[in-house]
Amino acid sequence: MRGTFITFEGIDGAGKSTHLAWFAGQLQQRLGQGRRVVTTREPGGTALGEDLRQLLLHRPMHLETEALLMFAARREHLAEVIEPALARGDWVISDRFTDATFAYQGGGRGLARERLETLERWVQGDLQPDLTLLFDVPLEVASARLAGAREPDKFEAESAAFFSRTRAEYLRRAEEAPARFRLIDSTRPIAEIQKTLEQILASL
Repeated sequence: MRGTFITFEGIDGAGKSTHLAWFAGQLQQRLGQGRRVVTTREPGGTALGEDLRQLLLHRPMHLETEALLMFAARREHLAEVIEPALARGDWVISDRFTDATFAYQGGGRGLARERLETLERWVQGDLQPDLTLLFDVPLEVASARLAGAREPDKFEAESAAFFSRTRAEYLRRAEEAPARFRLIDSTRPIAEIQKTLEQILASL
């Protein structure tokens, strides 16, 4: 039995990472001991991917280099973590996946969508998440949450215009694939968001 692949997406400050561990724990309780929940992240998820993450988050580089490194880390992630877990019948929950690349490198930075689509087909073939939870907040809310939290990485330090384009691309992709995406209003209190996530869990 093939496993199930779930991704958490959203702009920086949307709150997705706050809910991922809780969601994974609730899912594991429902599944019991028979099946495993694997949590991971992008960029990262493997030893090589974590090394690339440090470069991607902190080193300036050409836009195309950035996109290529994102997909290089993803290929390793797929080969070492995601594909083996799905083949075992595990559930995989990833903090970001390819939608983030379309949103950040495509929408935010302006890399042509056709180039990203070419890389997507090459690196992952037909593989797409079974479910994507998109945590959405207005830019001012995201910015307020990030303010003073820690030293920002190069993406978190980007302009409001960058995040406006990034958010717009996320919403465009959600509209393009409504069967895969669930849009989560992340301006609500944590308890309310968890109720929504419980409903989603009940439907899986």
